[in-house]
Amino acid sequence: MSDSNEPTSAGAVTAGTTTTDATSTTASAGAAAPDRIRLLDLRETPLSADEVLTAIADRRAGGFCLFVGAVRDHDEGRSVTELGYEAHPLALRELRAVAEEVVAAHPVCGLAAVHRTGDLAVGEAAVVVGVSAPHRDAAFAAARMLIDELKARVPLWKHQRFTGGDAEWVGAEG
Repeated sequence: MSDSNEPTSAGAVTAGTTTTDATSTTASAGAAAPDRIRLLDLRETPLSADEVLTAIADRRAGGFCLFVGAVRDHDEGRSVTELGYEAHPLALRELRAVAEEVVAAHPVCGLAAVHRTGDLAVGEAAVVVGVSAPHRDAAFAAARMLIDELKARVPLWKHQRFTGGDAEWVGAEG
């Protein structure tokens, strides 16, 4: 797994060198959260499901669960033309808190979550989360908790633009 989780220039956390030999220090259910949290990021560049799958790879995992959320072409009966995401300066810190809670609640081997910021077109990936675990039930439960808590707690605001020029902010109420 990694020697350490180090912030990148964008403030993201990425795992260091991954090893897959028998002496690997990749996380087990009892390992510290930082060893199981492999990738957390908020970025303006396109997201990659492959990057997330690579980050959560673990020899002890029997189940991998990946969720990709994309920009849809409608919302509440209105046609969406594009949207933009903005993140609060502390959004990555809250994403880390969510990730730590998920690994504390479930036997996670590897966890990753990446969310877009900036302008996105219809069809583009807005969020990719992934979890590996010893068994599928744990992977599904942990991934569900991860995406649900990310959406509920991480301060990201969506600016939807609609056909006809109307626009609205979502998630900026509180």
